[in-house]
Amino acid sequence: MMKPRTTFTFLLAGLSALLGASPALAADTSMTVKLADHAVPDIEQLPPGHYKDLVQYGHALTTRTFAHIGPEVLNVGKRYAGNNLACASCHQQAATKPFAMPWTGVSATFPQYRGREDDISTVEERVNGCMERSMSGQPLPLDSREMKAFVTYISFLSRGIPVGATVEGAGMVQSKMPNRRADLEAGAKVYEAKCSVCHGPDGQGVRAGQPGDAQGYIFPPLWGNDTFNNGAGMNRLAMATRFVKHNMPQGTSFDAPQLTDDEAYDVSAYMLSKPRPVKANLEVDFPARWNKPVDSAFPPYLLGAPADQHRFGPFPPLVEKQRQMAEQLKAQGVAERAKAAEADRK
Repeated sequence: MMKPRTTFTFLLAGLSALLGASPALAADTSMTVKLADHAVPDIEQLPPGHYKDLVQYGHALTTRTFAHIGPEVLNVGKRYAGNNLACASCHQQAATKPFAMPWTGVSATFPQYRGREDDISTVEERVNGCMERSMSGQPLPLDSREMKAFVTYISFLSRGIPVGATVEGAGMVQSKMPNRRADLEAGAKVYEAKCSVCHGPDGQGVRAGQPGDAQGYIFPPLWGNDTFNNGAGMNRLAMATRFVKHNMPQGTSFDAPQLTDDEAYDVSAYMLSKPRPVKANLEVDFPARWNKPVDSAFPPYLLGAPADQHRFGPFPPLVEKQRQMAEQLKAQGVAERAKAAEADRK
């Protein structure tokens, strides 16, 4: 078990994210990089050679994942992804768009603590987490060219961003959630009006070619068999809401949203109410149960709320319960340290 003080620190970081605050980095944060003003490195400016080749392959894997490691590629041994999405389906603009979970600056933040594993994770482990969840597939071998290409591309995008710098535009805009259960009927109406023109009335997207040709989608499916599974971060309503609010429909950016908070919340819930692939063994996620995000819609649950509330809200009451738990853990930790100090004096 983690030491109480460390546990409390990590729990507060998770609570801060749900409440809309940004947890402080442990390293020096004297420098702030604004991705909106940060020039994306130009691959074509690299000199010919192995490094440029690997960066280019990493870019191709990001934008056309389905064509290189998808479930329809001819080389069966390369079928690591379990769906025909691209990494850029979520990590938009080749993983460089501010507040669309960009990879720019990621190399400056890893290794980092991850509550899902309750451990320190590397960039490689983070990549494989996406492979198993968002891509609904299997992990890449650590010594594979594909893993090296992903890591090299991430490092290339992170050029000029020092370790410990504050990256403004990383992740997503940490907006607060409405204090109510999501309205699926309202979400269905938002979907029909704002989303179906691209993703289809049945949520199955628009294919670039035909099933089996490994050409992926022009617009990706949002539910069904060919999308992210229920263990993906995007299957959390708070995360999906923030992504949708500041990146959808097409043309949306973090500073020019097209949906209201309520519309983004309801349409995201509608999307997540639909069937999708199921990841096995989710019960092992977040072994430090107090660190589990309240919108993680799979058991076990720790806060005494029904499963429906963890799936569709309201979340603020759950966040408050978790905050109280954090305070209790802090008090317990202080008491235990005081007791240990007293024992040392005897």
